[in-house]
Amino acid sequence: MRKFQAPLLIALALAACGKGAQQQNAMAPVNKNVPATAGGQGGVTPMAQRVAVLGILNKRNGIVQNVTLRPGQSVRWKDVIVRLRACEKTAPWEEEQLTGAFVQLDVQRSDKKWNRVFSGWVYKESPSLNVVENPVYDVWPKSCAMTYPAGRPAPAAPASSSNRSSAAKSGGASERAPATPSTNAAEPAPATPPPSAAESNAT
Repeated sequence: MRKFQAPLLIALALAACGKGAQQQNAMAPVNKNVPATAGGQGGVTPMAQRVAVLGILNKRNGIVQNVTLRPGQSVRWKDVIVRLRACEKTAPWEEEQLTGAFVQLDVQRSDKKWNRVFSGWVYKESPSLNVVENPVYDVWPKSCAMTYPAGRPAPAAPASSSNRSSAAKSGGASERAPATPSTNAAEPAPATPPPSAAESNAT
């Protein structure tokens, strides 16, 4: 009879543990506030959802080709490849308005190998900030489609006010309770008194 009781008790214990785990999983809270897709910070359009229009100029014939790209996309036009890594424009409430794009320009050489001739930010309003130094091709941003939240963000609290309040609190605390020396501080060892004349004569 004992041979049958031991497996039966083990089976009941395992069943109870499984039921308890199911109840614990059922009682675990579900976070419904987690968004399905990553959004922008503070209402700004995420980088992957922005759309930029770039102009590509062939200096040999003066032909301009306009291309529309999202960050991470690239386009090939004859013997040149343009990659868009990012695009940005300043907020509407900023004084200086700039439209920029981080682009990479690869040109095919005569030996059919590709050579990167430019990688960096270029700006629509200030093309001289970062010039694409290539004898054949030039590239610049024409627009960057992205949005900002409506209205200027609230200014941050000045740092001086917080420092003033903390200084007043620390000063008041020091007046109420005087600082006590730390017990971990190294204290000088007491100087040993010189031996007396009797002790010196005895030795």
